[in-house]
Amino acid sequence: MAAGAKEVSGETTVVEAPAVQSLSSPNTDNTSNNSESNGVKDSADSIANAKSEFHMHDIADMLKKLKLNPQAKEFFPSSYNRAAGGDQMILSNFVPANKTMGVDGFQNNRRRGNNFNQGKRRMNNRAYKAQREDSIRRTVYVSEIDNNVTEEQLAALFSAYGQVVDCRICGDPHSRLRFAFVEFADEYSARAALSLCGTILGFSQLKVLPSKTAILPVNPTFLPRSEDEREMCARTVYCTNIDKKVTQADVKNFFETRCGEVSRLRLLGDHVHSTRIAFVEFVMAESAILALDCCGEVLGSQRIRVSPSKTPVRPRLPRAMMQ
Repeated sequence: MAAGAKEVSGETTVVEAPAVQSLSSPNTDNTSNNSESNGVKDSADSIANAKSEFHMHDIADMLKKLKLNPQAKEFFPSSYNRAAGGDQMILSNFVPANKTMGVDGFQNNRRRGNNFNQGKRRMNNRAYKAQREDSIRRTVYVSEIDNNVTEEQLAALFSAYGQVVDCRICGDPHSRLRFAFVEFADEYSARAALSLCGTILGFSQLKVLPSKTAILPVNPTFLPRSEDEREMCARTVYCTNIDKKVTQADVKNFFETRCGEVSRLRLLGDHVHSTRIAFVEFVMAESAILALDCCGEVLGSQRIRVSPSKTPVRPRLPRAMMQ
């Protein structure tokens, strides 16, 4: 039994020994294969890294030679925009942080809409139209006015039918085409004044019709404020259609040689209108009446128009006092 056991154990050893060798041999083969494969992979990776580093150096050298501007617009995606005056990026899908900036990152000079201001403007336009229509209904148109009739005489005639707010005589004083607009305080007085059609004032028969236009209002600050300024208006004429080449000295000499001494003269003009206007104040009221006969005469290269002035020529205040 002992020998058998030894045989068994010997068999066992004989049997087990090859088994151990068979099991151990594949592991050594796998280990050797893995080491070989890892060595191949490491060498391949090192070659790839060397190539990638080589390519990166080439790209860097190329960029240096091209001298590209990395701040240029084409270097940023189209969905991003650079804010003006900084490095802040803004998404174009959202409203810009600065309301004056457009979606393209540039200053937006377009006026922003304001519903409140637009509504207020519409209300002002409606109020102005309503006021103008009311003024037209309170105004009558008068034609066929005698050359010697003044605005004061015409207003006195129409005041018998209601309070006269304004009276304007227009046209050449030397022609039969003179006409006037008379505005009343209420519409009823304007309708009643139509009965004056056919009335003789001076040496002419008046023609009175409802007006289709309103009288352009005069700035109240320009109107006479005292009795002295009203007296100044009686000595002042309003001259229009003056040639731009004419100087203030030319205008003064023109009226002084024909009418009388000029005490104050104001020549006005701008770059928009082709002619100029003037307010001429005389020393005597008789000189202003004579100046009305100069309407139609040539001054420079234009025929001037002369009419009584509604505003006095106030002396200019020194700039120190105005400030």
